[in-house]
Amino acid sequence: MRIAVFENNGSINSRPVFKALLDNFRDEGEKFHLNEDRNCDVAIIWSVLWKGRMAANKQIWDSFRSTNRPVVVLEVGGLKREHTWKMAINGINRDADFANQQYDDKRWPLFDIEMKPWRSQGKYILLCCQNTESLQWQGLPSAAQWAEQKIREIRKHTKRQIIVRPHPRSYFELSEEKFENVKFRAPVPNPDTYDDTDFKEVLNDAWAVVNHSSNIGMESVINGVPVFVSPSSLSYEVGNEEFRDIEKPAMPARQNWANRMAYTEWSTQEIRNGQPWSRIRQRLEQNYLKR
Repeated sequence: MRIAVFENNGSINSRPVFKALLDNFRDEGEKFHLNEDRNCDVAIIWSVLWKGRMAANKQIWDSFRSTNRPVVVLEVGGLKREHTWKMAINGINRDADFANQQYDDKRWPLFDIEMKPWRSQGKYILLCCQNTESLQWQGLPSAAQWAEQKIREIRKHTKRQIIVRPHPRSYFELSEEKFENVKFRAPVPNPDTYDDTDFKEVLNDAWAVVNHSSNIGMESVINGVPVFVSPSSLSYEVGNEEFRDIEKPAMPARQNWANRMAYTEWSTQEIRNGQPWSRIRQRLEQNYLKR
């Protein structure tokens, strides 16, 4: 297997992740090239957000996928943000293959995350948008159009207040006068952390969260807030899809889901030790590479 690793096209926080992965490759004798294709079998890129330093990844993605070659995507984790990192084949979120078909209950306790009981009270429905420049938004309308569409669908089933929250990097304006009992609330960035906001505070009084496929879905589920998400969301298995259930949302058991999610994210030390790559490599050889 020949691997093309495009470390130059990563964000600043990708550097220790790429270093850990490449150190493991060198120890294990993997055949890899840095920042060039050379007709490799597999590409490894950072994120599918085609913007800034990562804009060049779009051409790499298109080149590899158009020739039926797999792309491994590294990105920020959602369970322990800035401490754990995702590694998956051919995409992100539930559309990707995390090579976690086999899992157990051993990893989840390592995250030291409290799974809060499902919430039976709440003041409002929190409609959370996400970054529209990412591959995860492909085929969808603008964030503003998506929000208005969801508001109209929700209104068929409840009169609860809806709070619309744009993504800080895909900001838009929404007229509160256009809809009944709808508030627009811009996220407040946390200056001390990377790309973090006041979401946890806003979540405290939420009855439910509506989101397409971002990490917000997982954070809501873990905090006991029912979610309404698309099939592309990693929270789909423990979430809701139909707004007719908005007043009586499903609140399924979550431990099996959590156990599987624990095999989607890894610390830099685990990446350095080759734990996620050994699973990804085996999956690539068995299901994606020509024999």
